[in-house]
Amino acid sequence: MRVILAPMQGVLDHLMREVLTSVNDYDLCVSEFVRVVDQLLPTKVFYRIAPELRQGGKTRAGTPVRVQLLGQHPEWLAENAVRAIALGSPGVDLNFGCPAPTVNKSKGGAVLLKEPEAVYRIVKAVREAVPAHLPVSAKIRLGYDDKSLFLENAHAASDGGAVELAVHARTKREGYRPPAHWEYVDAIRRALPIPVTANGEIWNHEDALTCARVSGCDSLMVGRGAVSLPNLARVMKTNCPHMSWSEALRLMVSYTEQDLAGEKADYYPSRIKQWFSYLKREYSQADALFTEVRLLKHADEIRARLLVESERHP
Repeated sequence: MRVILAPMQGVLDHLMREVLTSVNDYDLCVSEFVRVVDQLLPTKVFYRIAPELRQGGKTRAGTPVRVQLLGQHPEWLAENAVRAIALGSPGVDLNFGCPAPTVNKSKGGAVLLKEPEAVYRIVKAVREAVPAHLPVSAKIRLGYDDKSLFLENAHAASDGGAVELAVHARTKREGYRPPAHWEYVDAIRRALPIPVTANGEIWNHEDALTCARVSGCDSLMVGRGAVSLPNLARVMKTNCPHMSWSEALRLMVSYTEQDLAGEKADYYPSRIKQWFSYLKREYSQADALFTEVRLLKHADEIRARLLVESERHP
């Protein structure tokens, strides 16, 4: 089973990728999106979103990180794809799945699924710009308001030259509400000549097996599940035990120390609270601790509380 860490904007940033790949066997990470409008972006933008470019396009654990681009103008996306490759990205991914209203209003992300021809033009321009030996992939949803164009959009990406396609098995309107419609991914897989990756509602080993069976895919992508259960990729592949609460706490302490030593330490309280909101799904202890942590405003207070909790659960 191939397992890919999804590009979750505002959640799976480079530090979270570092932490999760240190305890898992992910085959690939896709970065948060680089928003492309009407210019060639400076290198600092790419380094900010994917600092792994400074270390060969990989996390410290050796997991490749593919830069994702989001936008609507084929020519500008193509130019920025070339820059991403020049900086060391092992390929380029294109975002046709982001459901954020602010992104969709500016014709980025999932709203492009209303126009399969636009999907085709974007993928084609980027494919022609990126060296042939490097992958250009795309991520789509099953549609925007409904699923009526799900096959047209899948074909548009493939015909444009994408070498693989990840499918979040819901529409934009469905958001993240269960269920994920893996049977549609199977229809896409059967229709396309390229590998297809299934994404959506994979939280444990059983979900992974069911998704693989229903979708027919041996490549799966995880996002929210990966943040809720920190060793999810390993669980999916080997059916090993779920990470214990004490192990998760140690991981949070490690994340805390690295985050507070970085340039964005001021944002640490909101980021660690966001992680707690996902961990609550897997750990009842996280829910209990979060009732205390969410009232704390300062990084030092949260760090101290995590250290105390970690000492209580060696």
